[in-house]
Amino acid sequence: MNYKTIIGPSPWQLLRDYLQILLGTVIYTIGYTIFLLPYKIVSGGVSGISTMIYYMSGVPAGNTYLIVNVFLLLIAMRILGWRYLIRTIIVTLLISGAIDFMQVQLTEVAADGTLVIRHILGEQKFMACVIGAFFEGLGLAIIFLAGGSTGGTDIIASAINKYWDISLGRLLLMCDIIIIGFSYVIEHDIETVVFGYLAMFISTNFIDYIINSARQSVQFLIISDCYQEIAHAVNTQLERGVTVLYGEGFYSKEKQQVLLILTKKHESRNIFQLIKRLDPRAFVSMSNVEGVFGEGFDTIKKSNPKLRFREKGLQNKD
Repeated sequence: MNYKTIIGPSPWQLLRDYLQILLGTVIYTIGYTIFLLPYKIVSGGVSGISTMIYYMSGVPAGNTYLIVNVFLLLIAMRILGWRYLIRTIIVTLLISGAIDFMQVQLTEVAADGTLVIRHILGEQKFMACVIGAFFEGLGLAIIFLAGGSTGGTDIIASAINKYWDISLGRLLLMCDIIIIGFSYVIEHDIETVVFGYLAMFISTNFIDYIINSARQSVQFLIISDCYQEIAHAVNTQLERGVTVLYGEGFYSKEKQQVLLILTKKHESRNIFQLIKRLDPRAFVSMSNVEGVFGEGFDTIKKSNPKLRFREKGLQNKD
């Protein structure tokens, strides 16, 4: 088989991705260390395991986060391959270091001489849960949009998904539910578990909202006698591609040209303004699309390890 040469991302794209990963790491760490960890709220994943171990043994959460992830990464490297793990390793090191640094800054000596983490919001545990989960979800969404991964239960789910036909989403949910359930051992209080599930619900839904909003695109179908002028303006002024479809009116039997345009949703207003200026009588249809992949939009990523496994098998057969 012949394969086209795959051109990697430009240095600017890599720099932008890593800066975005750094920003997401800072936001995630603020949510976890300032709002969730001091209030013993376990939101799932390796961070949840780190919280439980910290309150049971006193081991700093950042250290546990690093150790558990290193163990999982060593397993995953054998199963999934090192290419899958590069950005995961970077994110793991950043988050671990940031958690340790921020936890030290927040730790103070209590009246009885013990070390405790300062409660920024006093006794308002519910507000801490909501704000912490919000920051966690926002930080993770920013990391995911940059192509990063926080490792942890993602690695476990991907490894299982490679050999068994179980969806990644379901596996991650099962892991988080089990981890949060074990948070009962911290204070033997069902309230701790309830707050953990609430934090998980808020953060996961906020992740979905941010990612879907950032990637939402629309499709335009435009029928106009001024189709050439509209297509040229979209190409030159908005720098978007245009496809001309040749059709025919069923009733009138007249030949008609239809413009097909795919663009980000936030750019749709510019499209409408342009059409109104060039041909106010144009027939326009706009619809939301689930996803657009290719030049100028999202990159097609082989994020499913099972898919890579199958492709590797096909290549070996060739």
